[in-house]
This record gives sequence, C-alpha cells and structure tokens, in this order.
Amino acid sequence: MTGPARVDPRTKNLTKRLRPGEIAIIDHLDIDRVSAEALAACRPLAVLNAQRSTSGRYPNLGPEILLGAGITLVDDLGPDVLTVVEGHPVRVVDGEVYDGDRLVAEGTLQDAESVAAALEDARAGLAVQLESFAANTMDYLRRERELLLDGVGVPDVVTPIDGRQVLIVVRGYHYKEDLVVLRPYIKEYRPVLIGVDGGADAILEAGWTPDMIVGDMDSVSDKALRCGAEIVVHAYRDGRAPGVERVEKLGITPVVFPATGTSEDVAMLLADDKGAELIVAVGTHATLVEFLDKGRSGMASTFLTRLRVGGKLIDAKGVSRLYRQRISSWQLTWLVIAGLLALGVALASTSGGQTLYGLAGAWFDDVWSSLRGLFGGGA
Repeated sequence: MTGPARVDPRTKNLTKRLRPGEIAIIDHLDIDRVSAEALAACRPLAVLNAQRSTSGRYPNLGPEILLGAGITLVDDLGPDVLTVVEGHPVRVVDGEVYDGDRLVAEGTLQDAESVAAALEDARAGLAVQLESFAANTMDYLRRERELLLDGVGVPDVVTPIDGRQVLIVVRGYHYKEDLVVLRPYIKEYRPVLIGVDGGADAILEAGWTPDMIVGDMDSVSDKALRCGAEIVVHAYRDGRAPGVERVEKLGITPVVFPATGTSEDVAMLLADDKGAELIVAVGTHATLVEFLDKGRSGMASTFLTRLRVGGKLIDAKGVSRLYRQRISSWQLTWLVIAGLLALGVALASTSGGQTLYGLAGAWFDDVWSSLRGLFGGGA
C-alpha cells in the first residue's frame, strides 16, 4: 500500500492532522487504548511504529483495536522510520517501508495471531507490573500525603463550586457516548463543567462551555482557552509549569496548581477541596487495567485520588444507569390527548375524515336515541 506520510513521535499530536488514507508514523511504546481509538478514528491506511506496540510489560489494548479497525500495523521499525519527510508518499510491503525506491526500515507486520500471542506473554508478566504499581502508589502517598489528606497546596479559584455538582470531562474511554447520555443530567442539574486539557474541547463540541480548564495545556485548543473558562495550569511539584507561557501569550492569567500525578487527579482534588457536592467523571480511568494501559507510573496517583474523593465520585456510566428522565402520569395523559386532537384535526381536513365524522355522528345519534327510549326519555 502507498500513501502520504504523517510523522510525529507523539501520537496525540499526530492525530490532530492525520487524515483518512494517509500513513501514520509514530514512536509509541505500548500503544494504549485511547491512542489507538484516536488513530482509528482518523482512518489511516497503516500505522508504522518505531517501537514495539506491545513490549510485554502488560497486556495493552491498542494493537488489537487498530487491527480490529482494519488498519495495517507494522512494529519495531527503529528510529530510521522517523526520518521520512512529512507528506512524502511511502510504500509499505509486508514489514518493509520504502520512500520511493529507498528502503527506509524493516519491522514486523502484525496480525491477529501475533497480537494475541504478545498479549498472552504480557499477561504472564503482569505480576511484575502490579508490584511496580504498588511501589509507585506508596511512593506517591509519601510525597503527597499532605495534599491527599489535608488539601495542603490546593490554590484558590474564582469559579463557585461549594455545594454544587461537578462534571469532569477527560478525553478518554467512551467520553463522547457518556456526554450524550448525560445531556438530560447537565440540562437539569447544571453542574460545574471542568475540562481536563482536550476535555474542554469535548465540552465545546457537545454544545456547552466549560467553567474551568485544568491541565498542562498540551492538548487543548486556543479556542477552548479563549472561551472564558477559568484556567488552572497543572505544574510539576518543583513549580515548573510549561503550560503557563502558552496561556499567558493568549492574554490570560492562569491559576497554577503544583502537584504530582495526572491532570485528572488535580481536577478531582480541586473540586473536592472546594466543596463539590458530587463529582461526576467522564472519560477518566476507573480500573486497574486502564491504569496500566495508560503506561505511566503516575497512574498510581489516580488510584489514590479516587480513594480520596471516592465518597463523592460517580463514574459517568453509573450515572447513566441511575439517572433517567421520568414522565409523570399527567404528562402522559396530556400527551395522549394532544395526539388525539392532532389526529382529529388531520381527519377533519380530509373528505374521508369528514365522511368518517358523519358516520360516527349518526352512530352516536342512534345510540343516544336507543338509550333515551330504554330509560323512558322523550323523542
């Protein structure tokens, strides 16, 4: 197969400009589920990975998703594949990649059998990853116990949160479907809308405006940053905050929140500390497999953050089962009456309907006359 190349070592950046029929060239060890779904949504002909899409550290879900979408996946091509010039047509023959007649790199063409075998091997070594995850969790607890236990270090914000429900949107698993299901909830309860980086764009795409944007600002659009939401930049614990410069260039003064962990953790801790009555999560990580699939030691912070705010936290899928729009009996009665009236008007406007009305009227006259005669009424 042949197609124009789109090259970026960061999959998240590549998907912003990848188009159907193109060939994605990435540098992504252990392709996670979110990245794979983003790639699949772009419908490329192939994904060429400089690294191994499944290294064996844990059973990541990305390769299976790409193959399921009918996308060719070539693995372990090495750094030379990243030298392909953006936009150049590249040709993929089995596991070989050509730029014109030049062989650029050779890798492994993946199929369902090879991916299944790699996942099986990865599951065998999962115990090691669980031990590492546990160690990272304890390390995070030691470093951030004051933040987790007492809220020390949470900055002040102007967005009113105390006593309100908060909806936190992360561009993660099934976030679009969850937002659709939550439309009635958002309309009725009007929660504080917090977008985590690209989650702010997801809120805008769904037709709402975020009240607050939290993150390191590496995947949110300028449009979202200019929408009027309060901006909270997630900084490193030592105070470094690369996202501040970008926000300030737009003429916006952000709030800075230094903390270890992920931006979704920061959003949850902020909402909890400022008195949120309920925290509803969309697209966030909820299970151990999802934590590992994210492929970073910092996911231990998400585990502990969920324990910290667990009494207030509800996953979006849980809300979709708990929350239903109810139609009362009187609303249903009026709906039936309105339908019958509409049907009556429609029939009255046709010659057939007028004939039917005439027959019905004659039938009611006959019935009425019979009843009057039965009970002794006059003619």
